[in-house]
Amino acid sequence: MKDSKTKTTVFSAIDAGNIEMRANLLGVYKSLLEKGYNPLNQIVGYILTEDPTYITNHKDARVIISKIDRDELLIEMLKNYLQIQD
Repeated sequence: MKDSKTKTTVFSAIDAGNIEMRANLLGVYKSLLEKGYNPLNQIVGYILTEDPTYITNHKDARVIISKIDRDELLIEMLKNYLQIQD
């Protein structure tokens, strides 16, 4: 029987980060929708160019999306699309 002091507990900060990233992205999506934009088109434009003018300032959406790492977002989107778990 292993001593509980020698066991390693695995903590995944990525899971917590994904939850926050999703919440932030959803907030940006809703802000764009409220202002009458097509949120998917605007967010894709931002992801491709990193041009903040694709995102409205409404409810600080532009500030919020700038805190999201685009590479991490693309990785998560691709994993979700391909239904890959790691």
